[in-house]
Amino acid sequence: MIYEIALLPVHREQIEAFRKAFDKVLPLLSRAQGYRGHLLAQGIETPEVFNLIVRWRSLEDHTPGFEASEDHENFMRGLQEYFSEEPKVYHIEGGAFTASEHDDLNTAT
Repeated sequence: MIYEIALLPVHREQIEAFRKAFDKVLPLLSRAQGYRGHLLAQGIETPEVFNLIVRWRSLEDHTPGFEASEDHENFMRGLQEYFSEEPKVYHIEGGAFTASEHDDLNTAT
């Protein structure tokens, strides 16, 4: 299991339009071979930067798989006008997110 992490810088005045555009192109991503889910989260300190985290079965499913596909081309075409600069993409290895035994969210301070 790998995670693709994409930092998507959006023009501040285009944030709501970007959200709508993402919803429109999402089926192109979600039907990709090896796609296992995603999270799109807006930055708190930098609300014009969205973090897209996509879980893939393997690196090959994302690249060259999805990235070389017509669906990826259409996915990016549907979003590129909202970007204020080129997105940055990288990958990490890992399983599902879990809390460590040292993280106790129920502990009162």
